[in-house]
Amino acid sequence: MGEEGNPRTPRRATRSSLCSTPNPKISTDKSKSCNQQPLTIHDLAYRDESSISLDDLISNLPGRRSQIIKLLRLLGPLDSPMLPFFVYGGASTGKTSTILQIFKHLKRPFVYCSCITCYSPRILFESVLNQLSLHRRDESNDYSSTNRCEKPSDFVNLLQGALRSVVDSLKGSMAKSSSKKSVGWARGKMVYLVFDNLELARGWDKSSNILPLLFKLYDIMKMPEVGLIFLSNASPDTYDSDTGYVEPIPVHFPDYTEDELRQILMKDQGGPKLYSSFLDVVLRPFCRVTRRVDELLTAFSSLYQIYCEPLDDLGIVPNEDMKRKLFSHFQPHIGPSLNDTFKAGSRLSSEASAKKNKWKGMAKKNGVCESSDEIDFHMSACAKYLLICAFLASRNPATLDASLFDSTGGSSNRKRKRKSSEKSMEKKETAEQDLLLKGPGTFPLERLLAIFQCIVSVEECLPDEEAQEDGGLEGESWTNGLLSDVLLELSSLCNANFISKGGSCPLEGANRYRSMVSEDMALKVAKSLKFPLAKYLYRG
Repeated sequence: MGEEGNPRTPRRATRSSLCSTPNPKISTDKSKSCNQQPLTIHDLAYRDESSISLDDLISNLPGRRSQIIKLLRLLGPLDSPMLPFFVYGGASTGKTSTILQIFKHLKRPFVYCSCITCYSPRILFESVLNQLSLHRRDESNDYSSTNRCEKPSDFVNLLQGALRSVVDSLKGSMAKSSSKKSVGWARGKMVYLVFDNLELARGWDKSSNILPLLFKLYDIMKMPEVGLIFLSNASPDTYDSDTGYVEPIPVHFPDYTEDELRQILMKDQGGPKLYSSFLDVVLRPFCRVTRRVDELLTAFSSLYQIYCEPLDDLGIVPNEDMKRKLFSHFQPHIGPSLNDTFKAGSRLSSEASAKKNKWKGMAKKNGVCESSDEIDFHMSACAKYLLICAFLASRNPATLDASLFDSTGGSSNRKRKRKSSEKSMEKKETAEQDLLLKGPGTFPLERLLAIFQCIVSVEECLPDEEAQEDGGLEGESWTNGLLSDVLLELSSLCNANFISKGGSCPLEGANRYRSMVSEDMALKVAKSLKFPLAKYLYRG
């Protein structure tokens, strides 16, 4: 198996002080791989001598104090049996970092497997067995695993034998250890199995068998020396719980607050005062769009360079006058960055991209100008109307829905607009800039369905020639149809990242949604339906 099928994770390189080839692409001598030190039972834990104190652990993970205390309580004292627990939360909320840092603090042996690198049941099984068997895949063994394991039954049998061997080795090392020689050794006789990104396993071919197997390992093993930890971006409610296993204890990781994101982003910054003034400008508008640390770091890396363009010395402490000058230079770049960074692409497959490039080349060769106003992917009429409704719900204030979407779709009873004065035009431009800086807002499902019903009912009242032309509703009465069809289309849009599904509102108790498409994309979709989108957009 090549490097792509290698289930090893970067974590092992951080836990062990093993010598490795500096550049495997240059040095391919098998003798160098054979000179590596053999793995021992203590390589299942972090080997660095400098342990992390509890205070350092909490300070290194801002906003996760309560989760750390709860996880330490669930893990219990040394060698104490534990029930499985299920760590869940949104992407980039510190789940994996917290678990790994806790094990670095405790110095306990564990096995880590991520369903990102272990992308099939066989690779997942073999990764667990390789780590428990202290087997390193390299050129000396042709990158083969210690056992080829494809069936769940074989995995259970091999796992029981490997766990017993590891537990016996840990008990033997505890008997031989002394206060001077045990520095850097694994502590205790328990071993923990950590399964990360568990939601990806639901897309595997045999997920109906794999996920119940993983959840049932606690009952199957019946070994008090083994602990099970599951990490997932999806909540436990999304997994089937009717298979008779002991339900893991849930531990929720909420999204970071704005103050917690500031603490994370301020870590290891060369010019803290300058970067703090930069965060004062960009953090709040971007937090309305996303609170993922990885997305914010990607967006802020380029924006910070633009913010510092007028400065010669990046170590300077800016005063109020300098902050105003930097803000006036930087302000025009905030709005475009919000749209460019977080807008949803069409996500064409490689085959579709190849076909698209082929047709572009043929059109260019024949001298035909391609239209940039056409969408380059297929979408049903119902999904297009839902996408437009979500865009309007994110852009327009909820208080204007009654006036914009009345029984006639807002097409009648419009007051004649008076000629705008210069002062009103300035207020309108200021309102548009504020709306752009705030980013798309969130909305409940009921509001989306209400706008959808109003718009579709108006489209059905149009003449047949207009309603059934390209992009129309094809004669289907969606207002009288099944609500499940509309919800199915909404789920598809969420999976394609055209609409983002956020957490539940504490006051309403229901999930909220956000449109992730830009105005240009929404105008293209509306043009394909011959829908007057600009007529329903609130401009301040």
